[in-house]
Amino acid sequence: MRNYNSLLKEIMDKGSDRKGRNGLTRGLFTRELRFKMADGFPATTTKKLAFRSVAAELFWFMSGESDNRILQRLGCEIWTPNANSDYWKPKAKFEGDLGRVYGVQWRHWKRPDGKTVDQLASVIERIRSDQNDRRLIVSAWNPGEIDEMALPPCHMMFQFFVTPDRERFSFRDKLSLHMFQRSCDMFLGVPFNIASYAMMLHLVAQMTDLVPDELILTLGDVHIYHDHFDAVKEQLGREPFPLPKLWVNPEIKSLRDIDVSKLLVPDDIGKLVKLFDYQHHPPIRAKMAV
Repeated sequence: MRNYNSLLKEIMDKGSDRKGRNGLTRGLFTRELRFKMADGFPATTTKKLAFRSVAAELFWFMSGESDNRILQRLGCEIWTPNANSDYWKPKAKFEGDLGRVYGVQWRHWKRPDGKTVDQLASVIERIRSDQNDRRLIVSAWNPGEIDEMALPPCHMMFQFFVTPDRERFSFRDKLSLHMFQRSCDMFLGVPFNIASYAMMLHLVAQMTDLVPDELILTLGDVHIYHDHFDAVKEQLGREPFPLPKLWVNPEIKSLRDIDVSKLLVPDDIGKLVKLFDYQHHPPIRAKMAV
């Protein structure tokens, strides 16, 4: 995660100050972060990662859900400010409704004929059947439904890539994942996004009998809120620890095995994924800009 910390410093030192929709930021345009899964799971160690919330939200996305009450049941409150926001509440169809956000687009994209497309399930099946496919893509950015979302997608699109094991060292090919993110809250959001997509890479690799290899993030508007400056300076003053390891329940073989509706209490998450050897500095609190 030293590359993440280096980007924080670059933004603080060289970024431009701008007034945005929800506050003053300092930012740069378009940077790339790369993480090899063989080096460890990319969880922040210079502050504690809310790992259980990362997992709860990811399972929620991958299950195609939009009900914030499911996340709250699992101890995850990160979407609650959006669910309760003045701009969204009049549009919500029920208490906790977040509209056609990420997971709905991943699993229930609307076609012109009224039918839906399960993008994620289709991509997983195509990874199994044609590893050379150049269309292993899932999109959350649906211009026709932006107004039906409590928050337009920040991480907009991701693509998988299979690398053959030419040396036949492990006798298993490798799976990589590239994600594009348009708007990047570098202190609060991006560490969450890194861990979430790294976890998805592990999950899909296991579902397709591949080895998780590399996570690549292309970040568009990378910014730090002025309100987070002190928190960022505190984080940059800390020395990183070695990266932890991710355990994925070997019984996870398909999307059905991570159905968030079957997770009834927060501790159920630990039956599916866990972090081992996670050394970290204490949490650093900061308020999310809504």
